[in-house]
Amino acid sequence: MNSSRLVTHFAHRARYWMMTSASVVVAVLLVEPMGASAQSSQNATPATKQSTPAGTPAPAVKSADQKPKAAGGAPKSKSATAPTAAAAVAAPTLDETRLTLNKWIETQQIISKERNDWAQGKEILQGRIELVGKEVGVLKDRITQSELAVAESNKKRDELVAENDQLKAVTAQLSDAVTAMEGQVRKLAKLMPEPVSAKLLPLMQRMPADPANTRVSTAERFQNVLGILNELNKANSEISVSYEIRTLADGSSSEVQVFYVGLAQAYYISPRGLAGIGHPTEDGWKWESASAATSGQIMQALEIIQGKQTPSFVPLPITIK
Repeated sequence: MNSSRLVTHFAHRARYWMMTSASVVVAVLLVEPMGASAQSSQNATPATKQSTPAGTPAPAVKSADQKPKAAGGAPKSKSATAPTAAAAVAAPTLDETRLTLNKWIETQQIISKERNDWAQGKEILQGRIELVGKEVGVLKDRITQSELAVAESNKKRDELVAENDQLKAVTAQLSDAVTAMEGQVRKLAKLMPEPVSAKLLPLMQRMPADPANTRVSTAERFQNVLGILNELNKANSEISVSYEIRTLADGSSSEVQVFYVGLAQAYYISPRGLAGIGHPTEDGWKWESASAATSGQIMQALEIIQGKQTPSFVPLPITIK
């Protein structure tokens, strides 16, 4: 209970005790005069009896019944004195009066208690009504906020659905683009030198055989293609030397030293001084035997690349298609 309820409760209690005290005072005031009148009537009766001397006959009291009857008149009934006797018999006693007053006081106390309980109950109900009203207001606010949140969520969902559709369309375009790029890389595989092809073999194997039915994501496929193109670009911008097995002009196979000039031309020289020239074709690299003069130039160029001779201009044959 808050302070206002406590004040109201104590006010009802004070009113209850004031009414109870007032009822007791009224009862006492009513009981005392009645007791005094009853006592005075009891004291007055002996005094009247003592006023007549002993042995003296009591004076004759003329009664209405002793009056001479009128001629031809009907005798009077004795029932005229009955109401007075009945009233004397029906008069309440002191105990009955006290009992009645006690019942009246008890009734007033019950009424006061019921009024007090009713007032307290009314106050509690009003408090509950106010609390329920506040809860209803809070729930209405929450419902309004929830409706706004739902509307905002629906709006965001529509935006995401539209964005998802757009991303699907872009992904389809990218998938088509990477599929075309993978086809072009497969064509470039035939033009790759043997060392470059061996280095890029793991990346080449990652490309899906059937682009329409693959679990590899488009991003991974792009990354794979870009890795291959990066290595090809690096190999095309430098001169590399490697050891390979080649078939010589006399038909024998031997290990030779090959240096590739980018991805467009290659030259090899055997330990016996036999040289050859290679260039890429659609069916792979094609190798041809070189003349004795060209073999000397190829040997000189290889030694310059390896740092065995001073750099100088060395003419070498080249095939351009």
